[in-house]
Amino acid sequence: MLHIGGARTALFNWALARRHGGVFVLRVEDTDTERNTAESLQSILDSMRWLGLDWDEGPDAGGEFGPYFQSERMPHYQAAIERGLNEGWLYRCFLTPDEAQAMREQHLEEKRPGRWENPSRELSIAEAEQRAAAGESFVLRFRVPLGREVHVQDHIRGAVSFRSDEVEDWVAVRANGMPTYNFCCAIDDAHMQISHVIRGEEHLVNTPKQVLLAEALGVAVPDFAHVPLILGADGKKLSKRTGDTALGDYIDKGYPADALFNFLALLGFSIDDKTTVFSRAQLVEAFDLKRISKGGALFDTDKLHYLCGEYIRQMEVPALTDAVLPWLRQADLVPETLPEGGVDVCGSRAWLEKLVAAMQERLGLLAELPEKAAFLFSEAAEHDDKAQKALAEDGARERVEAIAAALEAEAAFPPAEFGAWTKTQCEALGVGMGKVMKPLRAALTGTLGGPELADVLELLGRERALARLRALPLA
Repeated sequence: MLHIGGARTALFNWALARRHGGVFVLRVEDTDTERNTAESLQSILDSMRWLGLDWDEGPDAGGEFGPYFQSERMPHYQAAIERGLNEGWLYRCFLTPDEAQAMREQHLEEKRPGRWENPSRELSIAEAEQRAAAGESFVLRFRVPLGREVHVQDHIRGAVSFRSDEVEDWVAVRANGMPTYNFCCAIDDAHMQISHVIRGEEHLVNTPKQVLLAEALGVAVPDFAHVPLILGADGKKLSKRTGDTALGDYIDKGYPADALFNFLALLGFSIDDKTTVFSRAQLVEAFDLKRISKGGALFDTDKLHYLCGEYIRQMEVPALTDAVLPWLRQADLVPETLPEGGVDVCGSRAWLEKLVAAMQERLGLLAELPEKAAFLFSEAAEHDDKAQKALAEDGARERVEAIAAALEAEAAFPPAEFGAWTKTQCEALGVGMGKVMKPLRAALTGTLGGPELADVLELLGRERALARLRALPLA
């Protein structure tokens, strides 16, 4: 599934392409057949679309440099494999994975300099071909040249150098014949004329491998920018131990797409020293690789929740209503086809927009609305402990009954200027506003929180509201 880190990286690539009028390419790297499923692919594509990262080339978009699935690009890789074996920069390695790991560990234990020595590297081409023809299993490794300095000018980290003697002969083609990430990417970047690659800093160690392969092939190397890791609250790389890591988790929990987009953009990047809330257009206008930090980016959940609330409050009511409808339907509060009618018809579009307007300031996530508003969809209120306690206070029931009688006598429901109307009723009863509003809210909503009581009365309507005020729980 699309990881938060992968989504942030994709967002930066998208922003760079949009900033400079470039082409944002989505390439599906699916050569690791054990880890790839149709479900995970669809989840990635859906998550990218949800976040608003529209690609110019890739699956469903096409392009002149396709196909965009690496599993469908085998002819390109096969040509490079044959060339590598003929020219000697690829060789057959007959070590099993366990044998290779044992030699790697022994090398470390003995604290020998440089990389571990692979005996298969010294086999002659004839001997290697003979063993392969006899049915012996092998992988293809890239023969890393000795005594080289590999220089990379990274857009974020500046000049970075690697000693080739410390880069092991890496596996380019698995035993099943499927090429690996580093082999495919270097070839595809050249064939697809990729100019810039922005990726996580954990891929920095792959860069010398891809640069050396590109040199062996005589092809261009793209510009690289390695973005900082995303860190959890514990200061370590974000993991499931410290919070959700898949973008789909945030989609399912009702985080607004614009808020999460804004938040991800802030993970290692800033428009300036003071701007926290900004639109996609503002990001594109300001995006510059020089403004991406080198240090780790803290995944601040408090900031994320703040942004969610900000975006929800900024949304137009019709758009917010559209956004919360899936959760209302999932909670079986509204049907697929909404009932027709105005604000006086529970569940109608007009009624729902009134509900959303009343609850908007109190929402932190889209998915919170069903629980917060469930009391408005039912015939009777379910009173929690605090509501029951408020209704059990001395004289509370009598005051609620008096307000119910006064409401019933009014022509308009709820009365215009409800606050002033209630104050008048309180004066007639000889009590303060709190002595009336608290039990009145408890009777109508079943709790002590929620939207303005005038909105509650309008959403419940005359019949349901009065019924609740008359059907108080037993003291």
